[in-house]
Amino acid sequence: MAEIILPLDVPSRADALQIVDRLGEDADFYKVGLELFTAAGPELVSELKRRDKRVFLDLKLHDIPVTVARAVTGARALGVDLCTVHTLGGADMMRAAADAAEAKLLVVGVTVLTSMTVPDIEDVWAREISALREEIVRLTRLAADAGLGGVVASALEATAIRRAAGEDFAIVTPGIRFAEGDPHDQKRVATPGDAASAGADYLVIGRAVLGADDPVAALRRAREEVRLAESEIPGS
Repeated sequence: MAEIILPLDVPSRADALQIVDRLGEDADFYKVGLELFTAAGPELVSELKRRDKRVFLDLKLHDIPVTVARAVTGARALGVDLCTVHTLGGADMMRAAADAAEAKLLVVGVTVLTSMTVPDIEDVWAREISALREEIVRLTRLAADAGLGGVVASALEATAIRRAAGEDFAIVTPGIRFAEGDPHDQKRVATPGDAASAGADYLVIGRAVLGADDPVAALRRAREEVRLAESEIPGS
C-alpha cells in the first residue's frame, strides 16, 4: 500500500517533537525539510531515528556532484531513509548522489515543484512548454538513467511516470489534499485516493492531516482512502 509521509514543516525542534508525540504510534514516517533542518539540524533527525521513526530528508540538493555526494553520505550516516536531489542538477550530479547512497537510502529526484504551473516554468526556462507531463517524464528518464531510485512529482504525472520508468521506480507525491481541502500554495494537487490510483508509492500529506482538529483521525481517513483506491486497481 502507498505509504504516507507527514511533513514536519515547523520552525523548531520542540514544535516537531510535539507533533510526533501527539501522533505516537499512528505515524512512523516524517519529512524534515529546509525550514526545520536549518533550525534544528542533524540532531533532530537523530532524535527521530532514536524514536524508531523513518525520515525523509527533503533538502532538494542541487550543487556540484562532489558536494551533493558528500551531503548524501552525511544523510546516510544519520540513518535517513529517503532524500531528495534536484533533477536539474544534471546526470553527473544525480549519479554521484546515487553512488553515495550505496543502496542504503532511497535518493529521489525532484522534477517540477507542485507549486509551479506551465507559465512559471516557461519564465524560468525561457522557452515554450507544450506539455508539462512530457517535461516531467523527460526528467524522470534522466533520473532513472543516472541511477536514482525515484522522483518527486505531482499525482497528475504519476501514471505517465510509471509507464516510463517501470514498477520498481518510486514515485513520491506532495500536494495531497482531501476533496474538500484548500490547495493553499500548491497548484497541482490530488486526493489520497487519486494519488494511490495513479500509482504513487509515497504520499506527503501536510495540512490535511496535521492541520486537522484530530490529526490521528485525519491520518486514518487518508489511509482508508488509499486502501479503497488500491483495492479497485485491477490485479490488486
